[in-house]
Amino acid sequence: MLKQILSKIPRKFPKSDPLDSTGIDCGNDSTCSGPPTNGGNSFSSRLNVVKRVSSAVFPASIMAGMEAVDPHLSFKDVSNLQKQNLFVSKLNLCCEVSDCSDPDKNAVQQDLKHQVLIDLVDFVSSGSAKFTEPAIAAICKMCANNLFRVFPPKYRTVNTGGETEDEEPMFDPAWSHLQSVYDLLLRFVSSVDAKAAKKHVDHAFILRLLELFDSVDPRERDCLKTILHRIYGKFMVHRPFIRKAVSNIIYHFVFETERHNGIAELLEIFGSVISGFALPLKEEHKIFLWRALIPLHKPKSVGIYHQQLTYCVVQFIEKDPRLTSPVIKGLLKYWPVTNSQKELMFISELEEILEMTGMDEFQKIMVPLFRRIRCCLNSSHYQCRTAFLITCFSWIIVSAIRKIFKALPLAPFTKMTTIMSLLSPFQVAERAHLLWNNERILKLIEHNRHVIVPLVFSALEQNTQNHWNQSVLIQTQHIRKMFCEMDEELVLACQRKLEEQDSLSSVEAEKRRLTWERLENAADLQPRADNILPVSCSVTC
Repeated sequence: MLKQILSKIPRKFPKSDPLDSTGIDCGNDSTCSGPPTNGGNSFSSRLNVVKRVSSAVFPASIMAGMEAVDPHLSFKDVSNLQKQNLFVSKLNLCCEVSDCSDPDKNAVQQDLKHQVLIDLVDFVSSGSAKFTEPAIAAICKMCANNLFRVFPPKYRTVNTGGETEDEEPMFDPAWSHLQSVYDLLLRFVSSVDAKAAKKHVDHAFILRLLELFDSVDPRERDCLKTILHRIYGKFMVHRPFIRKAVSNIIYHFVFETERHNGIAELLEIFGSVISGFALPLKEEHKIFLWRALIPLHKPKSVGIYHQQLTYCVVQFIEKDPRLTSPVIKGLLKYWPVTNSQKELMFISELEEILEMTGMDEFQKIMVPLFRRIRCCLNSSHYQCRTAFLITCFSWIIVSAIRKIFKALPLAPFTKMTTIMSLLSPFQVAERAHLLWNNERILKLIEHNRHVIVPLVFSALEQNTQNHWNQSVLIQTQHIRKMFCEMDEELVLACQRKLEEQDSLSSVEAEKRRLTWERLENAADLQPRADNILPVSCSVTC
């Protein structure tokens, strides 16, 4: 009787998970569901249960000493003590990489993974995440599995070192997942303690991260730029290695392949890095300027990253003005001869450098510099008017034909930007004349006029006599007027010297003409050899 009464009294169960005490084997399933319960609180009790998961999803090396939580749970549905374990469980769940090239394939798994990644980013952004050793290992492994990959072979033309202004950017179909991974990695790098994470964010991790800069997706390169800059700023122990690794990428690009998509982003990072260099500059930094930055002017695709390259060079000169002379010598070494677009870029960069150049450094390089500027003043590119008009006329005709026959491909140009790029040959001489409008450069020229005016005077005279473009003629006359205001006697002396050279050259030309005339007369007096038979060889082979 007593036993019947006691059996009706409800028993008080312990708070531990029934699954833990019974030791149910989950097999190969990644999650295990709790036993069914009756009543209105079945859903909440199910969410509060801590569940064992498969070691195939949660590696033992990462989960050692921890009990894993069902990664499909929300952070709101677990206690504060379990959130850290749930954080690691979700990271391990996202280690599985799915093929995103086909949106219809594994769509459910992709959506689930995307939602889990969003939860992870929100959790880290809230500041609730604690980057313990298992968490750091899990997040580094997850980022490595999702981000580090081999890109397909490049199929762009050899003439381009990556994307150009005429080529449309390409986008990765898996960007929706990659963006969440990059957001998580950025917040991790910004929040984690460098000493605790340097074991996992090591040289191998950084090298694989640098390889991703060759991605064709500009959005990915932009994320990588921000992340690498944070790593460089926080992990001071890795700074020399990062500089050396970036130098190797530039060497490979300049001297071997001339093909890389992320040079502009890498230079943008180093623009801020160079501004933080301590003075006096280390020899290592000067070597980076001489062996990496200066040779970057050589590739044909310099226009893609020239703005960032100029900023880096200017930063070096601001740090140490004595570097002006080797920098300008390097520009003169790689100065383009037939590429007018590059020549315009070089002149613009040269103007920025000369604005910061001191008198002593200017005097070291003014002779070779103004010899090159003399060539630019009467550049032959300014005489391509006929070829340009013919090209434009051809493009208009082909465009009209293509409107009639839609199947006919547009040739020879596919975009109007290509036509506009042909305008650059008509700007080299004009751009060189505009250097005299810069007050700083004009002061340098005025102080050294006895050397510079004789170097460029012949080019100005040649423009006055032969150049067809009215704009160049006006600018040439303006520069001559400036020289007369500086030193009229010097201009007159240069004029007399140029007239003497012209008279001497005319005398030499007359001598050559007379010499050739005497040779022709002597040749006419010689008997013709039309009837002479060739001598046969008597030796038989």
